Amino acid sequence: MTCIPKTEYARRRKALMEQMEPNSIAILPAAPMYIRNRDVEHVYRQDSDFQYLSGFPEPEAVIALIPGREHGEYVLFCRERDPERELWDGLRAGQDGAIRDYGADDAFPIGDIDDILPGLIEGRDRVYYAIGTNEAFDHRLMEWIKTIRAKARQGAQPPSEFVALDHLLHDMRLYKSGNEVKVMQHAAEISARAHIRAMQASRAGLFEYHLEAELDYEFRKGGAKMPAYGSIVAAGRNACILHYRENDAPLKDGDLVLIDAGCEIDCYASDITRTFPVGGRFSPEQKAIYELVLAANEAAFKHIAPGRHWNEAHEATVRVITAGLVELGLLQGEVDQLIASEAYKPFYMHRAGHWLGMDVHDVGDYKIGGEWRVLEPGMAMTVEPGIYIAADNQNVAKKWRGIGVRIEDDVVVTRTGCEILTTGVPKSVAEIEALMAAAREQVA
Repeated sequence: MTCIPKTEYARRRKALMEQMEPNSIAILPAAPMYIRNRDVEHVYRQDSDFQYLSGFPEPEAVIALIPGREHGEYVLFCRERDPERELWDGLRAGQDGAIRDYGADDAFPIGDIDDILPGLIEGRDRVYYAIGTNEAFDHRLMEWIKTIRAKARQGAQPPSEFVALDHLLHDMRLYKSGNEVKVMQHAAEISARAHIRAMQASRAGLFEYHLEAELDYEFRKGGAKMPAYGSIVAAGRNACILHYRENDAPLKDGDLVLIDAGCEIDCYASDITRTFPVGGRFSPEQKAIYELVLAANEAAFKHIAPGRHWNEAHEATVRVITAGLVELGLLQGEVDQLIASEAYKPFYMHRAGHWLGMDVHDVGDYKIGGEWRVLEPGMAMTVEPGIYIAADNQNVAKKWRGIGVRIEDDVVVTRTGCEILTTGVPKSVAEIEALMAAAREQVA
């Protein structure tokens, strides 16, 4: 299994502490457990920032980073070992495991945090903390600050400044290391196999959830614990709903299926969209729209390289799609004017991509000082142009209505251009039709 080594987590903590002011402390809580219903919990997934700094997979934990602390700069509060609870819920690292397996310099029981953490905060000038991301923990932290302030007459010194920890951390997360790219490549390869499996299984009479089941099988078979986000399996007119969720409609011959799905490995996401015909062959109208979206997808890659700005790839897709819609007769006018007036937006209403990493819509600013961010090696993103012609769009001929196509790939900026991580799943009309024809022959 591809994963991030312990040495990399240590480098990340060191890099963050080097950016912190002297005599400061950074505090970060783990993700809470969420109740699904009554006494049943959702599958636990660690907070991405917490995971980024620690690799520690358990709930009920808090990181404190204290540059220059004599007894160790990385302090981890976590659950104690408890044989009875571990019998029910699984093994815990405990304090020894936090130090031995997760690199903590010092570790304390989470039950002792009210007694210990205020003492670690006291006397620090500055607290780095992401206020507003965990409301319950916000209140606890404010109570600790009040406790310190209440002892001011005895010489206790409360911190004088709070600084947004996520501002520093999220800029770090924007630049992927070689190890991170390997994990993302692994996730992409599993997801590519899942999309191929769904194409091979597709036939009229099935339901969208049958294809979702094929995706889930391949994700789990590949070692992924969960999808990176709720899978979208949208047949026919459902493909024109950008974040379609129901996945319960029948697959009908003559319709397209749009699948937007990816798995997560070691808390790193993949994000792939492919669109294909239920019955294995595109109609002329479907093929025309599909090949236009594919041309936009491929044009975007030429604008992803160091020194290019974030929006260039999107602008390239807008130009290709607008010109293509004019050529097909779905828009009328001069291409530059249509782009300026955003006449393409009823057909292409979203942007061409987003940052990708530990979150499927990953962290990082898209603009700096009001200007689009310049791309640099290690940045990872999606490229996902689409065309959606609503079934009730009376401004186009009936033959076009209800066609929705999106093609999405995962990309990492390299020193010389970009690397596409998702080449393992077919994308051309000929490749898709050949794959699906071969699958039908095997069944027959």
